[in-house]
Amino acid sequence: MPKPEPHLLDPARYRHRTQITTRFADLDPNDHLNNVAMAAMFEDARVRFSFAIGFRADRRPGGRRFMVAAVAINYLAQAHFPDPIECLAAPVAVGRTSWTLHQLLLQHDVPVATARSVLVSIIDDRPAPLDDAMVATLEPWMLT
Repeated sequence: MPKPEPHLLDPARYRHRTQITTRFADLDPNDHLNNVAMAAMFEDARVRFSFAIGFRADRRPGGRRFMVAAVAINYLAQAHFPDPIECLAAPVAVGRTSWTLHQLLLQHDVPVATARSVLVSIIDDRPAPLDDAMVATLEPWMLT
């Protein structure tokens, strides 16, 4: 898989940051954070981003939910315990029924992984168009 485009590795382009504590249990036999632990870090930070912008299940009218339709993770460098990880997040695309979130994991300001997730708006178990308020909520958080 090719290395992500340089602009996606620039921390200054992201508006949301989440600090994540690494755990001893995250280590693999090679003494670095394993891929499952890093995927969980992306998941935790993705949910925290959604909460931060107000996309919480308990606050959405009409039973709207966001379901993950796709996730692609690129591992760029080893990450180690016990040092914390910082996860940066920014939407990179908004469609009719979905939006795409790009995330960057840093350790000591070094990119260690990226993730791109597509989140689909769902009402009554079917894709539903994003309303104008949701699009307006995402816009200020877009990757700059």
